Amino acid sequence: MPSSEKPTTTSFNQEIFNGGGEMGSHMRDYDWNDHPLGNPDQWSHSLRIYIRTILNSAFPMFLWWTDSFYMFHNDAYLPALGNKHPRALGSSARDMWSEIWHQVGVIAENIYLTGENFYAEDLPIYLDRKGFIEETYWTFSYSPAFDDDGNIAGILCSCKEVSATVKNQRRLKTLKDVTETLTMVHTLEEGGEQACSIMSENTSDVPVCAIYLMDVPNNEVRLLGQSGIMQSGEQLQKIINLDVPEESGLFREVLDTRQPVVVNYSLLVSDKAILTEEQEELKVALLPVTLTGTSQVVGMIMAGISPKLSYDTSYKDFHVLLMRQIAISFASVNARHETERRQAYLNEIFQQAPVGITILRGPNYIVDLANPGICEIWGKRYEDVIGRPVLEALPEVEGQGIRELLDGVFNTGVPFVANELAVMLDRNGTLEEVFINFVYQPMRDEEGNVTGIIAVAIGVNEQVQSRRKLETMNRELLATNADLDNFVYSASHDLKAPISNIEGLVRALEEYLPDETAASTDIQKVLRLIQNSVDRFKKAISDLTEVAKIQREDSTDVGDVNLNEIISDTLLDFEPLIAEKNAEIETSLSPEAEIEFSAKNMRSIVYNLISNALKYSSSERELHIRVSTKVEPDFVVLTVADNGLGLNPADKIKIFSMFKRLHDHVEGSGVGLYIVKRIVENAGGHIELDSEVGKGATFRVYFPNIKS
Repeated sequence: MPSSEKPTTTSFNQEIFNGGGEMGSHMRDYDWNDHPLGNPDQWSHSLRIYIRTILNSAFPMFLWWTDSFYMFHNDAYLPALGNKHPRALGSSARDMWSEIWHQVGVIAENIYLTGENFYAEDLPIYLDRKGFIEETYWTFSYSPAFDDDGNIAGILCSCKEVSATVKNQRRLKTLKDVTETLTMVHTLEEGGEQACSIMSENTSDVPVCAIYLMDVPNNEVRLLGQSGIMQSGEQLQKIINLDVPEESGLFREVLDTRQPVVVNYSLLVSDKAILTEEQEELKVALLPVTLTGTSQVVGMIMAGISPKLSYDTSYKDFHVLLMRQIAISFASVNARHETERRQAYLNEIFQQAPVGITILRGPNYIVDLANPGICEIWGKRYEDVIGRPVLEALPEVEGQGIRELLDGVFNTGVPFVANELAVMLDRNGTLEEVFINFVYQPMRDEEGNVTGIIAVAIGVNEQVQSRRKLETMNRELLATNADLDNFVYSASHDLKAPISNIEGLVRALEEYLPDETAASTDIQKVLRLIQNSVDRFKKAISDLTEVAKIQREDSTDVGDVNLNEIISDTLLDFEPLIAEKNAEIETSLSPEAEIEFSAKNMRSIVYNLISNALKYSSSERELHIRVSTKVEPDFVVLTVADNGLGLNPADKIKIFSMFKRLHDHVEGSGVGLYIVKRIVENAGGHIELDSEVGKGATFRVYFPNIKS
């Protein structure tokens, strides 16, 4: 028991309690003469050692001494005691921990009798240390403590509270389960029911739950789902009229302030007579559900607060995260409905379009959409083609090159444009020659994979027949296959003006936005996203232009190139990235390697190869790049090798295709290696690649040897 007067202590006493922070001071000030253990000068050597050990430990430790389990502990253990401090010092653990003695006392008593150790991880223990029974979790070990004669004289414990970790893991699982479940729902009602069902699995954090949806036209709040410790589904009103103050007071407060409020659960129940005592004392948080990026309240969540937990910042954040996930789900469902509406609208436009439109799904080119225009061109009824592979619906086109065109677009992802292509079609039982202008456009999923083909076609029989009448008998038909390079060149130039206009309109929009709106974080984010999209579009156009230039390159600047100088200049360009990746660059150039080539094209080759090596480095090892040359009888070989991510040998051909990228975690358009290949091949050389996943890639560029 503490004394009002500090007793005189011996030097031995001072030595026992020397240091030890707050608890060392409490032990020095304690009147041990009135305690059953007596003056510390009379204590056993082992007891003094134990006390010195725990006082000078930064880890939570305590000692229960004798069969009365008198309590000693250090500063690190004080949070576990809560309001039991400072009276716990010297008290019997049986009395001080009476609320949990049925759990830990059995363990301690057994150790005192048998000397067996005990260890537990994440053990739930319900403590009364804050004025209420609190749910806590502990990892600890109980060991016997021995007196000077080697007999068991107490219990020594090292412990660590892991309540925060256990609760966070539990809450993260609930959030994860809610997130995964809500991605599958199709209606708001389904979302409310599913979310409450998931939360009912975690009544430790959400003892009661209800989700409400705003019905703006009727000025009502509608109950979507509920779960928890409720006796029946009739406790909460299904519809709350916001025009009736006695029904909607709390909900109106949330709507007006857009801030969570904590209230008694009983205030939300119409028939309070059916409430249990636990429900009467239960508190809940009402949280507004707002759509992302707006202040519009579309619903509310009632989340119960466990009476066994403190409603601290972590707990509040968990409820807010639940609210935000519900908000995302609501927004997703609304967006899905809007998408379906737009798809229906788009389908209606397709049906009325003055051109033929079809969507062909998968490698079998199943007809997913066929508007009247395309059915007219094909000479088929809608019901005869929809849902069937197009080559099965039009068997007469077999052998006319249509399959090859479709396969080319599907496998390469490169659009195909045809002008006045002649196709023999079975129309009304007769094979007819039909001339068509069409575009095969690859259709991609979110990851960029080709999933089908969109075809837009116009029948041009009348135009062809009219021109034939004016042409001479010896003039051949116009070329039926449009040159892909011409298409790329035209597209890269024709798209520059529209994207510049879009960029200008965005700038104009920024100027017209009110200052408050323009300063909004969400508006700034949207504007950055638009600008990023414009910049990527401009980069794509630039790449297309570069591809087109390669086709028209006359290489008028061909001459002896200083490869060492080009490599040095290129490495200077990449100096920040080289430093960031801590990359080691090794060069080994043969002095006999003389190359006659376009200097700017050589720089493009070196730049692209080194850029790829830097971009696709592995996080598992430091990057090493080796650039070398050697002379062969017919070629001078430039080699750029790295130890980066590498790729599957089966993908070696794909990597040189236009717009083909095998790693999507870094920016890029997928034209760099295509350009390198075309430059080298235009000059009479070729490029080879050796690579293996996880071991790096080696590019070898073969330039014609001017001495051979």
